[in-house]
Amino acid sequence: MPETRRYRYKIIKWIAATFVIAFGLLAAIAWFLNVKSRPLLTEQIKTLLYKSTDSLYTISFSKVTTNVLTGSATLQNVKITADTVRFKELIRLKRAPNNLYTVTLKKLVVRHFHPITLYRQRKLQIEEVIFDKPEVLMMNRQFDFNEDRPPRPIKSPYAFISKNLEEFRIKAIRFQDASFKYVNKNVNKLNVFAIDDLNITLTDLLVDSTSADDPTRFYLLKDVIINLNDYQYTTPNKMYNIKLNKLDFRASTGKLRVNKFELEPRYDEMQFAKVAGHALDRFHIQMSDISMSGIDLPVYISKQELRAKEMGITNGFISVFNNGSVDQQVGELKIGRFPHQLLQKLAPPVLVQKIKLKDVDVSYIIYNSESQQRGRISFEHTSGIFKNVTNLPKIKAINPTMEASLNTQLLGQASLDLNFKFNLESPKGYFEYKGVLHNFNARVLNQITKPLGLVRINRGIVDKLQFDFKADNTGAVGKVDFYYYDLSVALMRNDPAKDHLVARGLISILANALIINSENPNRNNEFTSSVVNYKKPDSSSFFSLIWRSLFEGIKNSIGITEEKQNEIKQHIANFKEMQINHQIRKRNRLKRRQQRAREHRLNEAR
Repeated sequence: MPETRRYRYKIIKWIAATFVIAFGLLAAIAWFLNVKSRPLLTEQIKTLLYKSTDSLYTISFSKVTTNVLTGSATLQNVKITADTVRFKELIRLKRAPNNLYTVTLKKLVVRHFHPITLYRQRKLQIEEVIFDKPEVLMMNRQFDFNEDRPPRPIKSPYAFISKNLEEFRIKAIRFQDASFKYVNKNVNKLNVFAIDDLNITLTDLLVDSTSADDPTRFYLLKDVIINLNDYQYTTPNKMYNIKLNKLDFRASTGKLRVNKFELEPRYDEMQFAKVAGHALDRFHIQMSDISMSGIDLPVYISKQELRAKEMGITNGFISVFNNGSVDQQVGELKIGRFPHQLLQKLAPPVLVQKIKLKDVDVSYIIYNSESQQRGRISFEHTSGIFKNVTNLPKIKAINPTMEASLNTQLLGQASLDLNFKFNLESPKGYFEYKGVLHNFNARVLNQITKPLGLVRINRGIVDKLQFDFKADNTGAVGKVDFYYYDLSVALMRNDPAKDHLVARGLISILANALIINSENPNRNNEFTSSVVNYKKPDSSSFFSLIWRSLFEGIKNSIGITEEKQNEIKQHIANFKEMQINHQIRKRNRLKRRQQRAREHRLNEAR
């Protein structure tokens, strides 16, 4: 038994020693291969990038570490730059790309590059390449010779690597927490856009004898995935913050989704225009659940054109506030500030064939310095479709009209159908708007008429309000058909002593008796249609133009015309004159009585 134990012990020692020696030998070989492979790997990386990019890009790094056993490598202090001399030569040869990149980062990691496959099959297959916190500078300059080129290399990179490799493949290239800066070199003024914390994954990069002609690939890739969790940007005028929450995009489907977008004012409603130093509309916009489909990524990469087949916006609000206490004479000129005109001024070219809105609330609020109150007109649960949303000259040459068909709830009470037609090429911002407002209680309009028009609606029922306008920078011309009955109003004034609006009793009585048409059509079935010619002040906004042109038509329909107002002013003047004459006669009568009383007392004294 002791001999058997000693024998087993010797076997175990022998096996253990064998493993130790083998492990040491493998470690030595791995160390040797790692050390010896570094110069080779360094040269291969530099050669591969240089040749596969048509001698345009070079890579430099301070240190490379490898692990042959795991098939991984790490490059330190990496910089990828373009050769400007070669770029000019490629321009001359009409082979230059529209975009030029510079990439710098502290660490680039290559994982699982399968050295055995490389040695036996001449295939360099890499599982993953990670760019950790890279800084990417992209300069865009568009060339005519790249117009309408397919999303493929002009010359296949395989031609440059075929002598050394049969295949080069990277399953995933990840840009983690990238800082991205875009420079537009197509304009005279330097235009720079920057964004941080961007995550980009390039899927299945393949260079072989067929990949360049594969129609399911773009730029040799199977897919591009972009993620952005939170983004905030302060506008150049320092008046707004732009916030973006959770953006996801996948190129293979052309679908983009944004969890929330917000244009957030940096100052409250009453302070906003004062900080700006002039009359200025204050916008607060928030949109949730934004989606886009049919995005053409190759076109965006090469030409910076955002093209999409459809965009959807579900849930959100647009709130516009105008501080009427700020001097409008020094206000911001609103010439060229209509929505379709602002669209034409957007720097990036845009084409969205269709935009679908669902449950978006729109409100326009004005602070009236005379009444010292806020008037609010709101369009709640707005849904509808915009078509041909674009600023692309080629598209506008074919179809210069952007259309919108909307349904909304005016002040949350009355159903309103709206249609817009915007001329995208009109230098004066020409557009048309028409609609039908269906049955509602007229007192709902007090939210607008009291603070803004100093008119209170006591009662009234609206059957229908139809309107049809043509408008531009100078104003709006159109027609308003207002069907209503049993209308009674009270004219208001601000009473500082009571700190609220009070009715102007006599004037209200005269207005209802002499001016107001209590029904339309009247008892003789005669209908009053209002023709409106509204002149827009230069400082008036798009929302103000629509609201005030409609209000003008409503006033004319119920009888508050300029002639009728002059008539009531004359009646008031006559009434005041009668009051004055009455007071004079009353004083004269009093004087005569007093005179007769004195004379009577004198006669009695005699």
